[in-house]
Amino acid sequence: MTDPRTLLVFAPTRRAASETFIRANLRGLPFRVHAYFGDERPAMQPLRCLYGVAVLISKAFTQLGWLRLASWPAALVARLIVRCHQPEVVLAEFGFHAIRVMHVARWSGVPLVVHFRGSDASSESKFRRLEQRYRQLMQVASGFIVKSIPMRSTLQSLGAPPERVLISPSGADAALFQGASPETAPPTFLAVGRFVPKKGPLLTIAAFERLLSQLPESLASACRLVMVGDGPMLEEAKRLVHQQSLTSQVHFAGVLPPAEIAALMRQVRGFVQHSLVAPDGDSEGSPVAVMEAQLSGLPVVATRHAGIPEVVMDGSTGLLVEEGDVPGMAEAMAQLVRDPQLAARLGAAGHERMSLNFTVEHHLAAVSALLHRVAQQGAFSR
Repeated sequence: MTDPRTLLVFAPTRRAASETFIRANLRGLPFRVHAYFGDERPAMQPLRCLYGVAVLISKAFTQLGWLRLASWPAALVARLIVRCHQPEVVLAEFGFHAIRVMHVARWSGVPLVVHFRGSDASSESKFRRLEQRYRQLMQVASGFIVKSIPMRSTLQSLGAPPERVLISPSGADAALFQGASPETAPPTFLAVGRFVPKKGPLLTIAAFERLLSQLPESLASACRLVMVGDGPMLEEAKRLVHQQSLTSQVHFAGVLPPAEIAALMRQVRGFVQHSLVAPDGDSEGSPVAVMEAQLSGLPVVATRHAGIPEVVMDGSTGLLVEEGDVPGMAEAMAQLVRDPQLAARLGAAGHERMSLNFTVEHHLAAVSALLHRVAQQGAFSR
């Protein structure tokens, strides 16, 4: 049954292919949901258009360094939107977007919950530069959703009350991600994610190249790496593959819908991701693709970075190495090539653990409980 409460959502965008968790929230939360997006300005919907324009102005002020002033345009329009919909709670997706609307919590008395993802709690441009604004946000928001223990620690260091912080990885869709058979699959590895520094795509390719050099020719010639996604480092990754004469064994699949990614996961030996802290400080939360791979039944080879060790149990559901350890990643991949039964054991354990703890349903239940509690308690301010 749909809950009678009304939820108002403010988010920077709903278009980005990587932001599936926003769409999952809108579909799955048991509220009457009204959502406004900062990159939408529909002429026939005045409030939505006005909000999009206000966010555009806020971005311009931020670029000019007028950080205090940047918090006002979207918040003023958000106040009008709150009066229109009369929500019991407001949810802001991404910390940097929450800063744009945070004043509405004090003006309206409607509690604000902020959903952090990763870069908004780590990168220079989306977090460090705005640190004083974030400290103010910690004072006015009634709840915070984060993806990992390190993210919780970051918010607490800025003043977030521990009892108001929920750790909830976004989870994976159990209806889609299932049925992998790594033991019988060819020695193909899958990487899914944007080609950006924190995903380490060049290090993944380097590890794959080193893997081939460690294996006898009969095994090496059968190995493949499929990389799904796009981003600013894609062309550099393609050049590296060409320079290392790997074009016959590394395939760039581009951006794929979830159903096609799930189908790929049923055809490979393992999932790989070399996440690391980017030069600008950008870090992961808990990568959704890692959870999707484990829920599918794949072993994961990844790094001890951010929330990954909270969802991948080293030696039990996958194999973890330190950030930047290309030889270590290559050796972990080699273990899965040489021992398909190990891949099967790790994959089965990962599937069981994800099914019990890390599905979209688990995430939505946790978020819903937080929103209900906050709505009952009312706005918070110190």
